[in-house]
Amino acid sequence: MKKIQFTLLVVFTMGFVTNSFAQNYQIKNGFGLSGGITQFDIITDNFATTKGDGWLGGMSATISIPHRWYGVSYGMQLSENKIGISGRTSNIDVTSQELEYKLFTAQLAFLFHIKIVDDFFTLDAGPVLQYNSKLELTDESQENYMISGYETLKASDISDISNVNFNGAIGLSAGFSHFRIKAQYIYGFTNILNKLNDQDFTLEANKSKFKGTQSMVAITAMITF
Repeated sequence: MKKIQFTLLVVFTMGFVTNSFAQNYQIKNGFGLSGGITQFDIITDNFATTKGDGWLGGMSATISIPHRWYGVSYGMQLSENKIGISGRTSNIDVTSQELEYKLFTAQLAFLFHIKIVDDFFTLDAGPVLQYNSKLELTDESQENYMISGYETLKASDISDISNVNFNGAIGLSAGFSHFRIKAQYIYGFTNILNKLNDQDFTLEANKSKFKGTQSMVAITAMITF
């Protein structure tokens, strides 16, 4: 009888400890909706560019493990960005003006969230796979303008850029369990202008191949459910 009681006591104690452990280290899952503003640019020696503003919205699934020094999230974000590229009305026009283009992007991101102050303040970093549209002039009447630095390259010629790109993201986020403010920098690891090298342009012999990397800053607010 004493042996049975001892066995029951051990089973009860193990069950209590296991349950407490599970409660103390419960994995926290969440679903977040975010929105904010962006600043976009293409870092290149081929064109004279000006950073443009845009917007971003997205959704993500978050996983926080209390006894680990990091959490993870994965999700999708959509944005429309603008960028200015220097051009001129014709080859005889010596004055330049900014040609405004817009670019739509869809990004899939997988991020690690390194806990600086528990879940309240984190360093975020990870890879981003991006699909983007062509560069589209906001003013179609400028299609025949010339790109500054070129004699034969028109504003409409540079629209067909590479559509699939691989980026890296790093940033900071701060807040509480249901609301966070995030600042993020997204840098392109691939040549977003590479597809222009496949075009049959007649360019000056001294012109280098098209090469450019994406640069995007995003400031967003996220609500988590």
